[in-house]
Amino acid sequence: MLIAAFMFIALLAVSFAHFLWSIGRTWPIRNEKLLAQTVVGTAGVERMPPRLASFGIAVLLLVAGVFALALADHDGGGQLLTVCGFGLALVFLARGVVGYTSWWAAQTPEPNFRLNDRRVYSPLCLFLGVGFVALAIMRLL
Repeated sequence: MLIAAFMFIALLAVSFAHFLWSIGRTWPIRNEKLLAQTVVGTAGVERMPPRLASFGIAVLLLVAGVFALALADHDGGGQLLTVCGFGLALVFLARGVVGYTSWWAAQTPEPNFRLNDRRVYSPLCLFLGVGFVALAIMRLL
């Protein structure tokens, strides 16, 4: 349950940030251009993605957090929940690993994004991916 709780807190925090961006806030950065350079990272980015996209990501991250909590309950959800746990693990592990490739660096050259991706975004995704693997495996034991 401790693993799931830490994962839920992280996913809730990131979901909340995406929700704020979906309503037009630029927290924690002072303007939209700098925020886009920091969290999107593509070459020449000037604006954040559409608000609906940020809202969709916020919802998906919240759902992933709920899945983490559900995976901690060994008696509920059945095998489909375990399979979904492994699927979420693959998604987060893939994003975490891709963040360290030269291909990804070429796709996202903005210096603010590069720094944060190597120090925060990719390690967080790897942590979440490993957490989903651990939770799914513990359901099988």
